[in-house]
Order: sequence, then C-alpha cells, then structure tokens
Amino acid sequence: MILTSTFTTGLRRTLPALALAAAGLALTGCVVAPAYPVGDVVYAPSAPPPLQAEMVPIAPSPVHVWINGYWGWGGGRYAWTPGYWAVPPRPGYVWHPRRWDHGPRGWQQRGGRWGPR
Repeated sequence: MILTSTFTTGLRRTLPALALAAAGLALTGCVVAPAYPVGDVVYAPSAPPPLQAEMVPIAPSPVHVWINGYWGWGGGRYAWTPGYWAVPPRPGYVWHPRRWDHGPRGWQQRGGRWGPR
C-alpha cells in the first residue's frame, strides 16, 4: 500500500513535466515561415506563384480604375487577393501595382499605391 501511494504521488508530479517535454519535442519540427513587414515591405522566403487570370467586370463608372489581383504573403503561405474597381483619390493619380522583388532577405512585396502619373 505504501509503495502504491508513493508511486502514484511520484507519477502525479512527473506526468505534467513529461507531457510538456513530449509536446516540445513534437512541435520542434513545426516551422512557420513568417512574413516580415517593414513599413510597406513584406518579406517571403520563396517566389510568389504566377499571377492568376481574372475576368474584369464592366467598370461601375468612367472614373473607376481596375486594380489587379495579387499574391499576398501571410500565415506561412501565399494567398490570392482578387482585383477590384476603385476611384482614384484625386485627378491625375494612377494605381502603381504591387510587385515582388528578390532581395537579400528573400522576396519583398512592395505595396500598391496611388500616385501621380
């Protein structure tokens, strides 16, 4: 009886530590490649997929500008964001699309923006 209660007490004390160690070992192989946002720039470890072809619907008005879809990086993977129509913030402004450039930290996404021609 004394042997059983000593064993049970010891097991109660070591079981949480063993479970934590097992979880740590199991998660050691899990690697999520994060995005590294620095200002408008996002870094990804691999090149983006080719752009997807999109069906461009009819413009809602003559002043609307089509903004192409793009591959964004987040959660350790690329995700497609579809294109849409938008109105320039002021006359004479055009949309400068997002782009991916290869650099020393990986692939850099430079955000799209409105700007003068």
